Amino acid sequence: MKVSYFEDTGTLYIEFRGGDIVKSKDLDENTILDVDASGNVCAITFEHASQRADLSHVVVEGIAA
Repeated sequence: MKVSYFEDTGTLYIEFRGGDIVKSKDLDENTILDVDASGNVCAITFEHASQRADLSHVVVEGIAA
């Protein structure tokens, strides 16, 4: 999993899995869900993320090393 934040555009991109994205679904005007050919969620994009969520810190829990 990879999390990227682009401060210049306020975009938060969370990639859950690699692979070929075959469809992007607009969940609303600022949220896009990317899926592969099997319908698995590959990534989600949040536009204007700093206005929609508290991005001052990120907490990751329950991930085994």
